[in-house]
Amino acid sequence: MNASPGTRSLALEVLRRIDEDGAYANLALGAALDRSALDRLDRAFCTDLVYGTTRMRRACDHLIDRFLHDDVEPVVRRVLRLGAYQLRWGGVPPHAAVSATVDTAPKRARGLCNAVLRRLAEHDPEWPSPGIELSYPDWIVDRLVADLGEEEALGALATMNTAAPAVVRADGYHQDRVSQLVAGLAVEGLAAGGSLLDLCAAPGGKATSMAGSGAWVVAADLRMSRLGLVRSNAERVGVDLQLVQADGHRPPFRLASFDRVLVDAPCSGLGVLRRRADARWRIEPDDVERLADLQVRLLEAALPLVRPGGQLIYSVCTVTAAETTEVDERIRALAELRTEAPGAPWRPLGSGGLLLPQDLDSEGMAVFRYRVG
Repeated sequence: MNASPGTRSLALEVLRRIDEDGAYANLALGAALDRSALDRLDRAFCTDLVYGTTRMRRACDHLIDRFLHDDVEPVVRRVLRLGAYQLRWGGVPPHAAVSATVDTAPKRARGLCNAVLRRLAEHDPEWPSPGIELSYPDWIVDRLVADLGEEEALGALATMNTAAPAVVRADGYHQDRVSQLVAGLAVEGLAAGGSLLDLCAAPGGKATSMAGSGAWVVAADLRMSRLGLVRSNAERVGVDLQLVQADGHRPPFRLASFDRVLVDAPCSGLGVLRRRADARWRIEPDDVERLADLQVRLLEAALPLVRPGGQLIYSVCTVTAAETTEVDERIRALAELRTEAPGAPWRPLGSGGLLLPQDLDSEGMAVFRYRVG
């Protein structure tokens, strides 16, 4: 690709911030692009380089290490990862990927980078495991294979290595298809003006969608800064929301005061790794069970807020059994609830529904609906 000379250098600086400063990929990249003078095509290329190299880091290291006899300093490894990504997955012609990437390396390491990348360009790799080939920690692969079966798990992981297609709602809001489906389920059959609490509302995609359907929506979140995101998104699409700063464990609402309550709970995010490039390297195995406990506590707190005959809706953007079917079993053991499984395109999942990333070329998500009283 004939990118401007600064594009790869900017990508390397963002990768440095992710590696050394622990910066989140989307925030570091957004700030860097805002400061840059790159045009639209170069911005898109830089975004692909950052997200792609970050996603495929483990696979890139496997390719690189085949041609290294000794470890290299971090800046050189980042250059080699950037080149490996372009050669193997980025669709960049080899001569451009090698020469333009080598130009970004420290002068003392350009000979090494040139030699490694040229050999890599001619190399047909062997992959010792799915975790290395698909570039995930082994525990994520093992967990999803155990919960979903090998074929479905590897299909989901492969899909999450690709960029998600852009989806824009009729009101101009960018929101993936599966999140739109969850919002649709939450208001399905709700009379105009019916009351709905979104207990974990930020950044506001589902809340604004539900308000746009005619529901009277209260959007709650723990942090005022996150409520600011909800407010700005509501203003942008022209809907009215009631905003409340609230701890979901102790929501400050009257009992039985809502027709519907949506708990779109914090989760491991293992269904949305395609749009969170660095998340696979941040989450730890113990986080899944810790978050499942949090989800149950939020649902327990939300249940008394639903009027008799109303609905509690639980959704998570993950696909682990611990955060889906096991949470479902735990909450149904605590209260008399009738379940209302969603229909197509949702796959049956216990008493609820599941969509894997490969199903709609979107995100992975699970949803459960309960009729209260």
